[in-house]
Amino acid sequence: MKSQLKAQVASGAEWTLGEKILTALVQLVVRVWVLRLLMPEDLKVIAILMAIASFALVVVDSGFSQMLLRKQRPSEGDYKSVFLFNITSSLVLYGALVALSPVLADYYAMPILGEVAPLFFLMIPLNALGVIQHTMLTRSFHFARISKIIFAAQVVSGAAAIVLAACGWGVWALVWQQVVLMAVRAVLFWWWGGWSPRGRGSWRSLADMAPYSVSLMATDLVTALYNKVPQLALGKIYLDATLGYYDQAIKLKDLPVQSAMQSVQQVTFPALARIGDEQPKFAESFRQILMVVAYAIFPVMLGMSAVAHDLFYLLIGEQWMPTVPLFEVVCLAGLFTPLAMMAYNVLKVKAEGRLIIRLELLKKAFMTLALVLSIPHSVEAVVWALVASAAFDCVVNMVAALPLARLAWWRALRTLLPVAVVSAVMYGGVKAITGWLVDPSWLRLGVQITLGVVLYLGLSALFRLEALREIISLLKMQLKKGAR
Repeated sequence: MKSQLKAQVASGAEWTLGEKILTALVQLVVRVWVLRLLMPEDLKVIAILMAIASFALVVVDSGFSQMLLRKQRPSEGDYKSVFLFNITSSLVLYGALVALSPVLADYYAMPILGEVAPLFFLMIPLNALGVIQHTMLTRSFHFARISKIIFAAQVVSGAAAIVLAACGWGVWALVWQQVVLMAVRAVLFWWWGGWSPRGRGSWRSLADMAPYSVSLMATDLVTALYNKVPQLALGKIYLDATLGYYDQAIKLKDLPVQSAMQSVQQVTFPALARIGDEQPKFAESFRQILMVVAYAIFPVMLGMSAVAHDLFYLLIGEQWMPTVPLFEVVCLAGLFTPLAMMAYNVLKVKAEGRLIIRLELLKKAFMTLALVLSIPHSVEAVVWALVASAAFDCVVNMVAALPLARLAWWRALRTLLPVAVVSAVMYGGVKAITGWLVDPSWLRLGVQITLGVVLYLGLSALFRLEALREIISLLKMQLKKGAR
């Protein structure tokens, strides 16, 4: 990457990653507090409602925000057209979901679902209010402002959840957390977003963007559906507590993965779109992104798997210990998901919509088979199916993206393999020493984490990993920029 673009990406990643880390910490504090007050079966309500809301959020956006990022010079009419579409579709979906909430409550034999659904689903129209402001700030690389808005919303909503949980509101505390989160985000995006509807909206503008946008919506909707199928199925087939254990394993795994990947993806997609026609630069940028992402995520996921027992015992208590075996396995999926997401960015920049749809159909056919075989068997089988599906997704996306990026597969493998080997050695070292350590749990956990960090950084320095040198270079660049 040329220095100017590299500086923009580094600066954007610095702000968004900082925000995501702080946000993850806030979410962790809130989740730990609430989980200590609630039982696993209480979380079934939120898991089911969040699964349904995730589909609605994809439909509301319909891929138009991604098209606005990809389009070279979107007009004010384009922005207003998408804004009006977002608002209209969100209100229609909200009404439909509220009307269907009694049916949902009867299906799961949980009357509380019907009671909380009208409030919970308010998050859908509230989210739609700020989509265009978020898109415009992303296009202009104003990631500092986005980060401040999102972090402020997380702090306010997290504080509300803690207070309500402490007052004995139970599941309602988590419902209000989501509503407050989206409401605060909407207000701040309108206050600081620098955009209000102007120009003339038109169906023609939406129609021009529709071929690409609808393709993305279809793939994102299928992805959301398959990501939430286990929650919806487990909630019906197994005991309430089972879904609570499974859902918390997924959510706690997602905290570091989503925090890192949302920030990196938010920055890298517009950056890659900007240099899409400069082939050598595009290939090298993609390779470096893969390398840095792997270097940051691999040790975190393997490290959390290695220390899961003491981590869960100390943070959320003994009643959640059945989650540990599920969490240890599902962390392995976190090794593949980030690489698949980065490859998907290349597909969004370089590939036609039809190719993206065909790839999604292939991946979802594999996942369908995996879920059909695993869901009736056991929850443990489901988490292994998720790991296999994540690995398959990664392979399919990389096989399609590497030729489009004109990055040789052997160069990609040579870039990722050293990071994978060092991470595996770190994991083995932490697991090996765990059996020799004795109580108390907090001391054992401290020794495990310290050993993991020392092993990972020490081996990286010893073998002069390119990823470590690149990260040091980026840090120096940002320190020089801050010193000016």
